[in-house]
Amino acid sequence: QVQLVESGGGLVQAGGSLRLSCAASENTFRLTTMGWFRQAPGKEREFVAAIRWNAGNTAFDYADAVKGRFTISGDSAKNSVSLQMVSLSPDDTAVYYCAADRGFLPYMRNVRNYDHWGQGTRVTVSS
Repeated sequence: QVQLVESGGGLVQAGGSLRLSCAASENTFRLTTMGWFRQAPGKEREFVAAIRWNAGNTAFDYADAVKGRFTISGDSAKNSVSLQMVSLSPDDTAVYYCAADRGFLPYMRNVRNYDHWGQGTRVTVSS
């Protein structure tokens, strides 16, 4: 079972930046799609951003709420992904989860499509 290990969460003031990182515990196989989801207190887990590698092509997807402020990047050879977050607001406060799947996910926003999940890292943005 692949384990995903996240790092980089913390407390930041509104307008600040944070970078989250996630790496898989093994590289014996490739994770084709990796993404970030978040869950705020009392809310459902929601899609943030995803990256997908296939036949030399890389695809990206972002939730509208973070487009232009968050940037996802990754290294398919290392089964790793990062999320650079800037211009953070209190609305971004949540536990952020790294997700991954070995398969090609045509629709990267569905939480049910991912087989592997990290434990989550907390991001708190103060006003």
